[in-house]
Amino acid sequence: MPQRYTSFREFYPFYLGEHRNPVSRRLHVIGTLTMLFIVAVAIATREWRLLLLAAVVGYGCAWFGHFVFEKNRPATFRHPLYSLRGDFTMLRDVLLRRTPW
Repeated sequence: MPQRYTSFREFYPFYLGEHRNPVSRRLHVIGTLTMLFIVAVAIATREWRLLLLAAVVGYGCAWFGHFVFEKNRPATFRHPLYSLRGDFTMLRDVLLRRTPW
């Protein structure tokens, strides 16, 4: 039975614990940044099909990191909204050097 979280603040330590491997964290950061770039291009060019590519690239990088390096199931499967917010929060924390790259 998956853990129930009542707030993102409660969830985020769990999220970071699922991303201990530095290669996995790097794949998440690269996937999230690439996804944001593709979304920006989709908006600028009005090529809405690119949004599907953005999701595939973002989740593909992250899930590869989980299955190959972390050896765990992505939190997205159990906590999709908190997990998405976790991706952006971890990206921010990496860029601000609060979380190791």
